[in-house]
Amino acid sequence: MDPVLLSRIQFAITIGFHFLFPPLTIGLAWLLVIVEGLGWRKNDPDYVAAGKFFAKLLAITFAVGVATGVVMEFQFGTNWAEYSKFVGDIFGAPLAAEAVFAFFLESGFLGLYLFGRNKVSKAVHWFAILMVAVGATISAFWILVANSWMQTPAGFVVRNGRAELTSFAEAVFNPSMWYRFYHTLDACLISGAFLMAGVSAYLLLRNRENPMARKTLRIAIISGLFVSLMALYPTGHEHARQVARTQPEKFAAIEGLYQTQQGAPLVLFGLVKTDPPKLLARVEIPKLTSWMVYGDSNAEIKGLNEFPEDEIPPLWMTFVSFHNMVILGLFFIAAMMLGTFLLWRRRLWDSRWYLKLLIGAIPLPLIACEFGWVTAEVGRQPWIVYKVLRTSEAASLTVSAGEILFSTILFSFIYILLGALYLFLMVKEVKHGS
Repeated sequence: MDPVLLSRIQFAITIGFHFLFPPLTIGLAWLLVIVEGLGWRKNDPDYVAAGKFFAKLLAITFAVGVATGVVMEFQFGTNWAEYSKFVGDIFGAPLAAEAVFAFFLESGFLGLYLFGRNKVSKAVHWFAILMVAVGATISAFWILVANSWMQTPAGFVVRNGRAELTSFAEAVFNPSMWYRFYHTLDACLISGAFLMAGVSAYLLLRNRENPMARKTLRIAIISGLFVSLMALYPTGHEHARQVARTQPEKFAAIEGLYQTQQGAPLVLFGLVKTDPPKLLARVEIPKLTSWMVYGDSNAEIKGLNEFPEDEIPPLWMTFVSFHNMVILGLFFIAAMMLGTFLLWRRRLWDSRWYLKLLIGAIPLPLIACEFGWVTAEVGRQPWIVYKVLRTSEAASLTVSAGEILFSTILFSFIYILLGALYLFLMVKEVKHGS
């Protein structure tokens, strides 16, 4: 057994499970800012009831998210000790900032929001959920700063075998940070919108006259359409252009461009063959990728043939995860456009098939987040810090494969229990709310 491969599998399981909860926390918190604001300013009992109901779902999601996030930081010291030694100067600042400026803000005001209703003024109570949303967003910002630095490192020099910080500003605002932050934040808002829409749809199927569910579904549909369109343009489009400029071999892998081409097509579908790299049964739009990246339909896009073989990312996983994310993104736009149309035609509450569709779609934005994360992380391979440190050089030297395998099985068992508990509590609260 390869200890590096086992460490990668364990980290993928750990962060993959944790990454289910922050998008819901951030997205739902911002929607509650709207719901609680309407309840306060309009003195509307339906919005107040909606705030109470969805606040319970937010609390459950936040608690499980925090519990699953702690494990990751331990793994930096156990399985990835060489990596921690190399980037300690760089990673310390954003992770400390995340804890001091974001997590304390988020968790402190969450307590005031959950337990302060009818005990503090409505303005203070609304301010509390606003700070929860702001804190969660700042937390995501600092985590994405750290991740973006691994993708496009800046503001450092390598001295004595370690990365030493030379410019905090350059490290924080590295070339991919803002693009990744905006696109990820938008994905979080989509996740929150589909959760609120699906839960509201369930409540309406139980009682078509439920005024609270009608109002929250309206908010979720309208906001969901807006953020779903934003995921396509500008956040997704600009993020892809940034990858083409800063990580061209990753871009070539996700687009299936194995040979350098002028007028590169946009591949809609293809079956990946790896030896030699080739796309079978491809469906493509001629010259569209060149035009989208450079605004010139005849522009040249580098293919994987331009790069050393030992610096090419895994092809199948990178290509498939990216295209599945895009397919889901287009589904989100179509689903929310249809909901907006039904709302406009006053047929939304009676369209049982559409309400059932929304219930089934609740987990899809989270699946899209996972696909996006796989695209970003696998597409960066074989580097853990792009062009600076290989993943194979970052693992701990003293932890055995057997120890990693044992802890991986243990974590997986715990996550299955946590996941089941989370679903049980969420379903129980939703049924109680109906």
